[in-house]
Amino acid sequence: MNELLSIFGGWTWWILACVLLILELLAPGVFLMWLGFAAAAVGLIELVFDMSWQVEITVFAVLSIVFVLVGRPWIIKRQQVDTDQPNLNKRMYEFVGRRYVLEKAIVNGRGQIRIDDTLWDVVGPDLAEASWVEVTGVEGLRLTVEAAPE
Repeated sequence: MNELLSIFGGWTWWILACVLLILELLAPGVFLMWLGFAAAAVGLIELVFDMSWQVEITVFAVLSIVFVLVGRPWIIKRQQVDTDQPNLNKRMYEFVGRRYVLEKAIVNGRGQIRIDDTLWDVVGPDLAEASWVEVTGVEGLRLTVEAAPE
């Protein structure tokens, strides 16, 4: 085993880095990138210092852990972007605070309202059909409503 591992040179780390970075492009998430960076760093270190394969693998393992622990919070922080449309993929939250007319009466706490061309299930106090309601929240896939003040 020692003979097999000793034939690999510093170029092995460069190949491993390229393979890991290509796999990162194919796989979802941001994990293999840090391992690829660690492999490239070991390749750079190997250019300067002559190390045994055991030391190289140990350095790779340590650098992988360090890069993941340092890089992950940085990526998460960069993904949190302020936007002028915070509810873009949460359409239901756009309706909170608005008033609508009941399409179907609320009986036993359940009814429906029409918003544009869609019927939405609502939860709230029993109210007659055609009553005005105000959306106060979202509960799962249903809107929570109250009787709208006059």
